[in-house]
Amino acid sequence: MAAPSNRPETRVERKERTRRAILDAALTLCEDSSLVALSLRQVAKEVGIVPTAFYRHFESLQDLGLALVEESFVSLHAVLREVRRSDPTFEQNIDTSVETLLDHVERHHAHFLFITRERLAGPPAVRAAIKREIDLAERELATDLEWLVTSMGASPWSPDDWKALSNLFVRAMVSTVEAVLVAGGDTRAQQEVAERTRTQLRLVLVGALNWESRPAEPALRASEA
Repeated sequence: MAAPSNRPETRVERKERTRRAILDAALTLCEDSSLVALSLRQVAKEVGIVPTAFYRHFESLQDLGLALVEESFVSLHAVLREVRRSDPTFEQNIDTSVETLLDHVERHHAHFLFITRERLAGPPAVRAAIKREIDLAERELATDLEWLVTSMGASPWSPDDWKALSNLFVRAMVSTVEAVLVAGGDTRAQQEVAERTRTQLRLVLVGALNWESRPAEPALRASEA
């Protein structure tokens, strides 16, 4: 094993450490409050820096919030994408996705608490960023669901139907996260939430596999032209 380095911390490393401390401080402070109620001075005090030093890392509290949104979703997107592409059946896909989501919530509790609160009560730009991330999850899932459903012999669907199905899945996952956070550390309550989510998603899939997509009504198509 290599001996620990005694070299002094570089300016870049010091700046990154402070930036990380600001992000972590904001997450901690937002556990009991929304970003809109947070002050720059509160964050600076929590980190142990002067308020003006904050601007070396973020242009505003809103900019800080956007950075938290990005890092909250980037790993989740990657994990769920890998899950969807590795399991061969719907049942395995649902079970693994739910388990992965719950594990991710446990390991990134502060991030999910932040997203859950700011999705409805955060600054407009932060709410919009969260919506974009959820929309991205829906689009990615719609593509994967199309491949899975058609591979099982279901009738071809319209693009709107794929969007509707992926919306049901993603909204169920969002509701699951919120319910798990409300349950806190109650393991039994979390297990009940997980089982309820699995059942809901399986019921959705039963309907999906028997769904026959219909073309848009002529009047509707004309009005969209």
